[in-house]
Amino acid sequence: MKKMTTSEEFDMVFEKCSDIFSKKALDYGTAWRILRPASMTDQIYIKAQRIRSIEQKGEALVDEGVIPEYIGIINYSAMALIQLELGVANTIEELMPAEEAIERYKKQLQAAKDLMCNKNHDYDEAWRKMRRSSLTDIILMKLLRIKQIEDNGGETVISEGLDANYFDIINYAVFALIKLYEE
Repeated sequence: MKKMTTSEEFDMVFEKCSDIFSKKALDYGTAWRILRPASMTDQIYIKAQRIRSIEQKGEALVDEGVIPEYIGIINYSAMALIQLELGVANTIEELMPAEEAIERYKKQLQAAKDLMCNKNHDYDEAWRKMRRSSLTDIILMKLLRIKQIEDNGGETVISEGLDANYFDIINYAVFALIKLYEE
């Protein structure tokens, strides 16, 4: 059996995440559009912190593993990128149809994949030699960077902005899921 390429593995993760995002969009609509950027960041932080806690303790008392949490990190990061693009919805009239949200979501994941392919070329797939726990830690570090940028009113002096950090978070979470699926 032919080993999958990283691009094919990304697509496999993309399909799983996209399926969940699409179904939740049909169930819940786009109520997440009301979340301000800091709230979106905190949602992602909660998921990453739970993963780290489970990694450190070696068990989860809630009957959900880390896979749904990584998927949530990917999906909330894509939603955060949409929020950065559109701004926060302040009224129910500013919400969007589920179909539009799904299209915008897929556009963000495609942009993350394009970035991953370029970086993967330059870094020569170094992530494959990393521990999954390091991927979790890097996601948490990126979230702390985002919180600092948010506290600075979205301004940076020399560093990448919010969007670059969200894209990196998506890609690190995809790498973690690939590693989990390989186990």
